[in-house]
Amino acid sequence: MTAELMLSPLSGAIVGLILGLVGGGGSILAVPLLIYVVGISSTHMAIGTSAVAVAASAAVNLVIQWRQGRVKWPCAIVFSLAGVGGALSGAAVAKSVDGQILLIAFGILMLAVGISMALKKATEGKPDVHLDMDNLFSMGPRLAIIGFGVGALSGFFGIGGGFLIVPGLMLATGMPLAYAIGTSLVAVTAFGAATASSYALSGLVNWPIAGLFVLGGAMGGLVGAFIGQRLAKKGRALNLVFAAVVLVTGAFITFDGARLIWPF
Repeated sequence: MTAELMLSPLSGAIVGLILGLVGGGGSILAVPLLIYVVGISSTHMAIGTSAVAVAASAAVNLVIQWRQGRVKWPCAIVFSLAGVGGALSGAAVAKSVDGQILLIAFGILMLAVGISMALKKATEGKPDVHLDMDNLFSMGPRLAIIGFGVGALSGFFGIGGGFLIVPGLMLATGMPLAYAIGTSLVAVTAFGAATASSYALSGLVNWPIAGLFVLGGAMGGLVGAFIGQRLAKKGRALNLVFAAVVLVTGAFITFDGARLIWPF
């Protein structure tokens, strides 16, 4: 238990450092770190614990983005309300799935995310986009449908889903990347809290580890943001490096999970 308590803030710091450097996606490493570094043996416990950490970290960063005027609240609220329903549904399904099968599925998702990050290109978008009564019945359904789908994946895998929420918001509204990142934190916080609540009610959250993970994440995030400001011109290179890390980790998790079920 002592080793777990020592390695938890270190693992959180790694996630926070990546979030500070590349602006999103680092939370997908939370579950692998909790399993393979911290040593949580239950996949379900790791998912529940990571959901708590992701929600808390997102809430802190949301305040920062809000103060900078990068949160489109009406869009965020519609997207998040629909997504919370999806997150609760996804979490309920995941708890009934065998842990090893869940681990393999998580590894495959990481491979898809890594490929997506490597291929992602910058887009301008429309900074003045907003949701009001004039476009409620055109933009609203898109936000709700995409929000529910992304929320379901977030709840199923116990992740913040920022790497899915950001492109989802851009697809539904046409907002620029910077605003999508800020707005996405509303949904990340909501989805993470919904997933965490579902797992907590089932006794699948290790609270001491979650607390230390969040503490480490805050410290790592400050360092990552500091370094990221000085490497801003190399943002594309940093994203490619992180994409490579996600791909390698996803391949390892998929192989490890498959090996335990189908020895070869």
